[in-house]
Amino acid sequence: MRNYPLYLAPMEDVTDPAFRLLCKRFGADRVYTEFVNADAIVRDVASTMRKLRINDAERPVAIQIYGREPESMADAARIVEQAKPDIIDINFGCPVKKVAVKGAGAGLLRDVPKMLEITRAVVNAVKTPVTVKTRLGWEDKLLYLDDGTPFIVDLAERLQDCGITELAIHGRTRSQMYRGDADWTLIGEVKRNPRIHIPVIGNGDITTPERAKECFEQYGVDAVMIGRATFGCPWIFEDIRRHLDGQPPIERTMAWCMDVLKEHVERSIEWVGDERKGIVHSRSAGLPPDTDSAIACRYKRRGLSYNGRDRRTIRLDKQHRS
Repeated sequence: MRNYPLYLAPMEDVTDPAFRLLCKRFGADRVYTEFVNADAIVRDVASTMRKLRINDAERPVAIQIYGREPESMADAARIVEQAKPDIIDINFGCPVKKVAVKGAGAGLLRDVPKMLEITRAVVNAVKTPVTVKTRLGWEDKLLYLDDGTPFIVDLAERLQDCGITELAIHGRTRSQMYRGDADWTLIGEVKRNPRIHIPVIGNGDITTPERAKECFEQYGVDAVMIGRATFGCPWIFEDIRRHLDGQPPIERTMAWCMDVLKEHVERSIEWVGDERKGIVHSRSAGLPPDTDSAIACRYKRRGLSYNGRDRRTIRLDKQHRS
């Protein structure tokens, strides 16, 4: 792996094969699948099993799983291993209510013993390297232990002791969801801990090449993971790489951007197997995480129409239609 690795973060309904391959083309050093429900894997649910399909052109690729029981997570990991991913990643960071309140994802930040039990079970079940992605903690008032040690520093050591090979940390608590700014200072404390010998990956608010370079240099992380900034901009990996290498930025035309968008839509249609569903599905990675008005402005600049979060339509203007 080259210096300053750039990873595509796992994102539900976004990081399907079509989008992963596109980001790989623009320089992502590692890509992650959407997170996959362990119970659904064990039950052999067809729509879930499709998410385990990977392409050699994506490698290195990680399949991310989530669940709340050690046994089902271990069973799911054994099944996932048959898909031959380079890494099996455990999601201990998803903040959405339907996941966290059921004791999975970030919900396990409130039950560290069980989190560790799940981690050990998965590590012991497979030969494939196992990694973890998590958050700083459940909420701000629980960011530090009684002795003043940051919760995430202590947790990182304990996860490392379970046998994981890497740890990715999103610089927010579960209660923050995606609000406010990501706090990289605690990520940096994990990296500077002399007892941590596994790679530490930083995640959160990597939206510009300048910010990526700053996080590498200021916090010493081994890699950065980029999520929502890739929406509608998969070439951000190329932009960051050029900045890190001291090369000038690339000036891209609207026509070029529209060609990339069209390619993504076509790949999505091919993946889904249905034109309408493929177009609808591709929108997840094309919508920036902003307000409706900001989205509408951005889409207008790209020759698209947007009718609001509840009724979204994407239409190539006449000059961009093939």
